Amino acid sequence: MTSFCPTTDAAAAADPDAAAPGLFAGRTISELATELRAGRTTSVELTRHALEAIAGSGPRVNAFAHVDAGGALAAARQADREIGEGLDRGPLHGLPTGIKDMIDVAGLPTTAGSAHLAGRVARTDAACVRRLRRAGAVIVGKTTTHEFAYGPTGDRSVHGPTRNPRDLTRMAGGSSAGSAAAVAAGMVAFALGTDTGGSVRIPSALCGVVGFKPAYDAIPTHGVLPLSRTLDHVGVLAPTVRDCLTVHDVLAEREGRGHRLDGAAADAGLAPDTGRVGGLTVGWLTEEAPPPGDPRVAATVRRALETAVGTVPDVVWRRARACRDAFSAIQGAEASALHARRMEQAPGLYDEEVLRRLQAASAVSPERYAAALDTRAALIRAVGELFGRHDVLALPTVPITAPPLGAREVAPDGRVIPVRDALLSLTSPWNVLGLPAFSVPAGAVDGLPVALQLVCRPGDEAKAAALAHRLTP
Repeated sequence: MTSFCPTTDAAAAADPDAAAPGLFAGRTISELATELRAGRTTSVELTRHALEAIAGSGPRVNAFAHVDAGGALAAARQADREIGEGLDRGPLHGLPTGIKDMIDVAGLPTTAGSAHLAGRVARTDAACVRRLRRAGAVIVGKTTTHEFAYGPTGDRSVHGPTRNPRDLTRMAGGSSAGSAAAVAAGMVAFALGTDTGGSVRIPSALCGVVGFKPAYDAIPTHGVLPLSRTLDHVGVLAPTVRDCLTVHDVLAEREGRGHRLDGAAADAGLAPDTGRVGGLTVGWLTEEAPPPGDPRVAATVRRALETAVGTVPDVVWRRARACRDAFSAIQGAEASALHARRMEQAPGLYDEEVLRRLQAASAVSPERYAAALDTRAALIRAVGELFGRHDVLALPTVPITAPPLGAREVAPDGRVIPVRDALLSLTSPWNVLGLPAFSVPAGAVDGLPVALQLVCRPGDEAKAAALAHRLTP
């Protein structure tokens, strides 16, 4: 195994220009798979392009914590041999991918962005990684994460902050920062992340790629370092909606079971001014007291949606705050319990901000945790009210654009907003409820990406994908 850990470039933090896109920027899995099978490229060539992109703009973006060049090229050579011999493992066969540094890959470090796990090397693959290998995907390395995945900003890690490829002075979002940045910069064809309160969708939104958090437990988390066991999800980041579903079908072992976005769904007709895509009904989710944000983000995202489907009616959700409160208690109690021994024995190995959050979380009482679990159970039973008249609910993924690196407050309309609260405000409820949710690019504000979040019931993913496909084919 040839492995290296990219260094950070201090000058990059002052560079306002976007990172130069790599080969995979804007290239779909289907296109790459077709070129491979037609002999117009090889897995080795694609893998070398990935490694060159990581080595080139990688240190400026800092999307990878560990790169396995030797292992990736060996896997690519095997993929080429198999394809040449007529063994076709499916659409991911021979395509380079990155795996978040919370997910075990045998023989590679899993450090979770923390000095606590320096030197830890995984002995076995996580279940989701085993499935990727069976599908022939080529793992080029481990992508950066906010320390222990406990933060939505992606700039607190022993490996340094991950920068947004769209603007290197901005944060990539977290905690799956490196996976989003790697896809946005065209370093890999797709990437895996984890999502406990928005950690796939937030960086996808800020970096301008598609992110998909499946239903709870749709993808096994065995071999994934936990943050909050009852909230953790494995998710996918990719250039398109179809790509996300293609990868998800492999990870959930759903090949051939009708979950993918087929041509009929992708091309469903529009019924003007009804909020409908074919037989699909869409509602715009609002709250009586919405969390603060940049009003231009919501306006831009809603305009993009209504350009695609016509006028979308409002759906007022009166339990959103209760859902966010339950999230805070559940995540805090479960995360602090997992870290109790480390906090006691070696607190100095944590990033200071992450340690403060864990210490504050340890104040969640057993009674508050139990009450939050009861609230969640009631919300899950009542969630049908959100979908009484609508198949898909739409809202911004995050209510602000990518903040500057290191920022902890922003004031887009004169009101000071805590960055962490804003980033998590619209994504965390769907982890509590365990519902599938897409984040799809939906325009820009001040030149920075903004995104639409589409939420549905388990089993209705193809319906949400049909709508998402309208915005980001």
